[in-house]
Amino acid sequence: MNDAASGKGALFRPADIKPADRGGGARTIPMVSKRCGSTSMMNGVTILNGGAAIPMHTHNCEETVMLLEGAAVAEVDGVEHHLQPGDTTWIAAEIPHRFRNLSATEPMKIFWTYASVDATRTLVETGDTRRVDAEHGAR
Repeated sequence: MNDAASGKGALFRPADIKPADRGGGARTIPMVSKRCGSTSMMNGVTILNGGAAIPMHTHNCEETVMLLEGAAVAEVDGVEHHLQPGDTTWIAAEIPHRFRNLSATEPMKIFWTYASVDATRTLVETGDTRRVDAEHGAR
């Protein structure tokens, strides 16, 4: 497969990508983004330490998240859903949601995809909006 700079295709090996620390016990491994030539989507992996949770937030586009490892709760628009590895969510734009690691000690890993290379995250508590790719330098 071509290298990421070609815009024709890329291979991403998460084990070879340095995770970006997002704070609060969350680390993100960016993969598909504008950087590889994507024009309509972005994805990556986020690892949450034991007991960690992503703050309640919304996005300006659709998102899908698959639980890869661990035990999790997805809170979507006020409803809690217990997840097992392989379970996958679809969340419409502007719907408040977050993911929590149910284990106090074991990590949890999710694979996420946004339906836009210009995805933003708005924290419900503060209203702060930032580009998702700015969190991990994958512009």
